[in-house]
Amino acid sequence: MNTYIEDNKQRFLDELVEFLKIPSVSADPKFDADMQKAASWVMSKLADAGMDKAEICETAGHPVVYAEKIVDESLPTILVYGHYDVQPADPYELWDSPPFDPVIKKTKIHPDGAIFARGACDDKGQIYMHVKAIEMMIAQNALTCNVKVMFEGEEEVGSENLETFIKENKERLKADIILISDTSIIANDIPSVETGLRGLSYMEVEVTGPNRDLHSGVYGGAVANPANVLAKMIASLHDENGKVTVKGFYDKVIDLSVEEREALESAPFDEEEYKRDLDIAEVTGESGYTTRERAAIRPTLDVNGMWSGYIGEGSKTVLPSKANAKISMRLVPDQDWKEISDLFDAHFKAIAPPSVKVKVSRHHGGQPYVTPTDSIGYKAAFNAMEEAFGQTPVPTRGGGSIPIVALFEEVLGLKSILFGFGLDSDALHSPNENYGLFNFYKGIEAIPLFYKHYSALSK
Repeated sequence: MNTYIEDNKQRFLDELVEFLKIPSVSADPKFDADMQKAASWVMSKLADAGMDKAEICETAGHPVVYAEKIVDESLPTILVYGHYDVQPADPYELWDSPPFDPVIKKTKIHPDGAIFARGACDDKGQIYMHVKAIEMMIAQNALTCNVKVMFEGEEEVGSENLETFIKENKERLKADIILISDTSIIANDIPSVETGLRGLSYMEVEVTGPNRDLHSGVYGGAVANPANVLAKMIASLHDENGKVTVKGFYDKVIDLSVEEREALESAPFDEEEYKRDLDIAEVTGESGYTTRERAAIRPTLDVNGMWSGYIGEGSKTVLPSKANAKISMRLVPDQDWKEISDLFDAHFKAIAPPSVKVKVSRHHGGQPYVTPTDSIGYKAAFNAMEEAFGQTPVPTRGGGSIPIVALFEEVLGLKSILFGFGLDSDALHSPNENYGLFNFYKGIEAIPLFYKHYSALSK
């Protein structure tokens, strides 16, 4: 480990704890002031690290934090992207400690300790690796590339205003490659570099029956119950083989070759350990594919939440007027998220019985993305991981989504390198989210190696 990291380990960690205490939840307006506070905090840390032109750029929503350090116009330029907003912490009662009061404790997976807090891994811990790596490179006069940083505050709600920002700032954002740490490695002893991400279509549905909640004794059996109807409609969205039944859903799916599937399966994976970690008796999903394939290279449709009627303490015999659900679809090349959203809209309305009315709302989405493994950027990431971990990394495909990545290529003409250090078991988007201290410090160590290798390969 670099001596600069060793000498500053506690300070780096203390600063991350301070960052994680800010409840920067972009989805809930009651946290708007905290969003501004988080943006100001990270801007000040970029300035302290030695970056020039560190500033807050206002948008129609939450601000973008931008900074740059141009050491030599002839050198390659790396644009670092990440987000300082976090998922809602609800349900709070399922956390072992308060989500915005970080605690550090040892676990079986993280014997050196992990920091537990909302945003620890996704994405505050990972973007702060970049801030500290940049600080270290500047302090040691070892910055081998120019660097620009763009941290947004709306990734968890679809990056709606970032599109406008990048279109209005194409000149300022000129670079050679985009570096992103918002993904994972296989394990702390098995480094990996992700070669792609799934896209996303996020929808909400509302089923309405009678014009008011009804007495279930007086009206039950005679009037359609929206909760019952919605449950049947959702159940029909998959067939007996686990395939999505939305008409046209698979029309543009590009199937991986046998060789590509075999390469994916070559990465170490223990299905029994996977089940034990999740406390499930069996895995499930689309027939004809392995667990790893289902979670990475195949499209999916999942219910993220359902609500209807009375859910308080005790009983209330009511036939609800409305039933709602939030549904996400993870997409693969060449599915287009807007087209899939339209297909879902038409299908869901078509399967509704005449006894109810249906409303379908579109929240946000993004396109799938694949990184070429023969590119300079990917090779630099591969070499950096190999040098940092002391062993050859494994190429993987990520099951998650970063909706803005495909737009970076469309608007800025830049490829993105997925250089994450989290683990799938770090409870992203769940209670007790955490990030290993090993991973945090290893990221700070590896990021300068990416700059070194990218600069060398660019020559």
